[in-house]
Amino acid sequence: MKIGDIQELADKIRGQIGKAIVGQDEIVDHMLIALFSSGHVLLEGPPGTAKTFLAQCFTATLGLEYGRIQFTPDLMPGDIIGSNLFNFQTSTFTLTRGPVFCDVLLADEINRTPPKTQAALLEAMQERSVTIDGERHVLSPHFMVVATQNPIEQQGVYPLPEAQLDRFLFKLLVEYPDAEEEAQIVARYGERTGAPRPDDFEIKPEIDAKGLDAAREAVGSVKLVDEVVDYIVRLVRATRESADLESGASPRAAIMLANAARARAALAGRDYVVPDDVKVLANSVLRHRTLLSPTAEIEGLQVENIIADMVERTEAPR
Repeated sequence: MKIGDIQELADKIRGQIGKAIVGQDEIVDHMLIALFSSGHVLLEGPPGTAKTFLAQCFTATLGLEYGRIQFTPDLMPGDIIGSNLFNFQTSTFTLTRGPVFCDVLLADEINRTPPKTQAALLEAMQERSVTIDGERHVLSPHFMVVATQNPIEQQGVYPLPEAQLDRFLFKLLVEYPDAEEEAQIVARYGERTGAPRPDDFEIKPEIDAKGLDAAREAVGSVKLVDEVVDYIVRLVRATRESADLESGASPRAAIMLANAARARAALAGRDYVVPDDVKVLANSVLRHRTLLSPTAEIEGLQVENIIADMVERTEAPR
């Protein structure tokens, strides 16, 4: 697959999602970048902003195996990864696979279950494998998590552990639509009964496993020159040196930012990364990997504004 083919493929996927979703163009673009760079996505927003439906429409455009977990306070780790159950007829243990054995996993309302259960996804997201009773089981090489969560200020939610957050390529904020978009949403769905489904809009797959492998291989060939690598490193290290941040981003964040920049360049039809690719993606990659210092919290500062200021102050290569 060539770089130009990726651009064409992305347009087709956007077209399929656009049959059901109004707006959210930037969110969709980030999800495509995550898909082509083997990353995971966390969607955060208030209830009723179509986070789950957007994730469903996105997975419907992919000819891949789909799984879903509805996270609840009583969910156990075994409900996610599976467990060995004893078969009394054969007197042997049989592996019952959990929903994590799929290509694309929708982790709906991931922060409504305690951290102990959330941690069941750590190995799966990082190594694309799970360990059950001491035995390692390999997951799909295309394994991708699309998780949704409500803001931490709302009732009945648990904060995601830092190690869990660091495994997500992007944290994307799903905002309320503007007045024009909301009018389109009401006009499109106001007469429907029940929750909409992707099938209602005839959303069709535009890529299969073989095509995804070819696309990811093409993205891996996108050039990343030393000057841009140095820019990414300086930007990530700046989060660790800021007085407004108690903790900064990890080396994993720098690697993920570089991979995402390659995918964004490919979506733009380029076989090379430019500094603007890094700038546009910096907040989505870094916002969930940094913690405000107590002083910054008292002053009412926002992580997004601090990162934006860092991007502005960090000199980019020409």
